[in-house]
Amino acid sequence: MSQHERDRERDREREQEREREQGRLRAVFEAVLASALAGRGVPTCVGLDMETEDALWAIEVARPDVSPELVAAARRAFAGQLDGSNSARERERIARRFAAPEG
Repeated sequence: MSQHERDRERDREREQEREREQGRLRAVFEAVLASALAGRGVPTCVGLDMETEDALWAIEVARPDVSPELVAAARRAFAGQLDGSNSARERERIARRFAAPEG
């Protein structure tokens, strides 16, 4: 097997692992969303980022009058976790905070 073939195989394996992880996260998100909608709380330390957890807590707090907009916001937050945009915003926020002059 050539180096190029090994590299392609490694890339394929990494992509498959990423897809498995995203599938696991999707299942976790759907379970936590159902929990929040049912008033059973929002478990933490299950792999969801803070932005997604905050959106799910907004649903929990709004019960029993959960608007479709809150559910849509939670789904958008989770999509941001999957595509990396939530963590990119957080890294930018941290960079700005440490780059700001003291005073």
